[in-house]
Amino acid sequence: MPDQPQGVSNLLWAFALIDGLAGAGVTRAVISPGSRSTPLVLACDAHPAIEISIQVDERCAAFLALGQARASGRPVILIATSGSAPAHWYPAVIEASHSNIPLILLSADRPPELHGWGANQTTDQQRLFGSHLRAFHDPGPAIADSAARRRMHRLGNSAAKQALQPHPGPLQINLPLREPLVPESRVDLPQPANASALPISRPAPDPEQLNTTLALISGQPGIIVCGATDHDESFAAAVTRLAQQLHCPILTDPLSNLRFGAHDRQTVICRYDAYLDASSVELKPGWILRFGALPVSKPLLQFMERTVAPVILCDPYRQWPVAPPNTALTLAADPALLCDAIHTRAPAPGPAGWLERFQRLEQVSHRIMSAETRDDRPFEGCLIQDLLATLPEGSLLFSGNSMPIRQLDSWSGSSAKRLRIHANRGVSGIDGNLSTFIGMSCGDYPAAVALLGDLAFYHDMNGLLAAAGRNLVIVLLNNNGGGIFGYLPQSALESYEPYWNTATNLDFQHSAALYDLGYQRVTRQSGFRPALEQALQAGGPQLIEVMIERTFSIERHRHYRSAVAEALAGEADDSKT
Repeated sequence: MPDQPQGVSNLLWAFALIDGLAGAGVTRAVISPGSRSTPLVLACDAHPAIEISIQVDERCAAFLALGQARASGRPVILIATSGSAPAHWYPAVIEASHSNIPLILLSADRPPELHGWGANQTTDQQRLFGSHLRAFHDPGPAIADSAARRRMHRLGNSAAKQALQPHPGPLQINLPLREPLVPESRVDLPQPANASALPISRPAPDPEQLNTTLALISGQPGIIVCGATDHDESFAAAVTRLAQQLHCPILTDPLSNLRFGAHDRQTVICRYDAYLDASSVELKPGWILRFGALPVSKPLLQFMERTVAPVILCDPYRQWPVAPPNTALTLAADPALLCDAIHTRAPAPGPAGWLERFQRLEQVSHRIMSAETRDDRPFEGCLIQDLLATLPEGSLLFSGNSMPIRQLDSWSGSSAKRLRIHANRGVSGIDGNLSTFIGMSCGDYPAAVALLGDLAFYHDMNGLLAAAGRNLVIVLLNNNGGGIFGYLPQSALESYEPYWNTATNLDFQHSAALYDLGYQRVTRQSGFRPALEQALQAGGPQLIEVMIERTFSIERHRHYRSAVAEALAGEADDSKT
């Protein structure tokens, strides 16, 4: 149909792509307004399977889509106009790449004849995201041809698959569009294709590598280290069952989602951050089996670096081309299947007393933590304990980076309550935290709470536009600046305040008013739990600003660590007499 108007061709071509994506189970799109992307927007709006979210700020939009994709496990479409607009996606694209989150980036572009001579809003969009993409496609401008539309449909279907496997992550489809962008006449769109969910393959462990693994771990004292993972409860059951068989501890990062839940937690160790760097503690594992990303805890990372034990790394997506220090073996296997396969082969357990040593250290740390005097000044350790006690079963807790995730690591403890804890730890940025959390809150959670610092909140305030109508609570820990640097050598520099702490001195009550959030300010520890309970009951978007005295917080942390070290040193002295 060569005489078909360009605007009609654009819409039919865009609809074929969107229908191909929807046919592979993609159901969500996040759109930022623009002219060149009009056919894509109209196609999404016309498709009955696509649920649309609007976010004006493209950077916030990308993190909103990232949160939706993390919560659902499915790819989410992201649409922006041409020029600098898709460049604002870059931070979220990097995070999605490192965190294995599927995104479909549909970047509208100017047609080829407008490139290379300075046409307005025209730039090279084909190399925006470099190595962070799983795939890149540019099908060229729309063609008034049914065969071309069938190719677009197949492209959408295959793109959804590429975003999920073999390595989940972002991919880009760059779409040059010629004017007119709005159809000149009414367009009869085809009937949408039937949707079918994509099967996800789970790579099984290689038998020869399994034999090598068993030779390394059988009968030897070892540890399992679990960093951030998005695996379901089957992994929790499998890894704890394996740890029981091996008689070894599982050192669990808060983002492993192993600290909370109904699975067997007898081998779960979560207070290691307080004692692994104590000089009186001598723990020498013969092997380390590692799942997920590297843990948050610096003492644990340093402990792993100091030990000469061989590391067996489970890397199901072949994500890391360079093996970390001491890596003896990398297994490209599904974590739960790997645990089950090792368990089935019945390796000999580690020596008697090995697991108990870690359990004893946990007991000492827990006793000292529980004995800490509660001052009525807000302190993150107490705030986190009250927060976790108040959250309903099955809740989402999203953590900011810098101090909040480290506070969770130190103070969360463990319980049978089922909670999902997440954070953007792919590249550990403070950008996009609010938007990611708001995107995740669309999931099926009885409550959704974010724990963020004041700089992370400030960095993504535009994202609050998407909070309207959602039931969510933001707990803002306001220590007026980059509190994490107070624990680092930079704090001793004369230029510490202007260059590292960077206090904003903002009153965030005005942010709550601007975006129509319920607001409470907490200045006493005793006021936090009632404020949280009220916010959860009120519904809608809520902000609780907790005022933190930075110096007091640092003193409390250091006191706890020194008390643990002193107690362990005392126990070591008693054992010698």
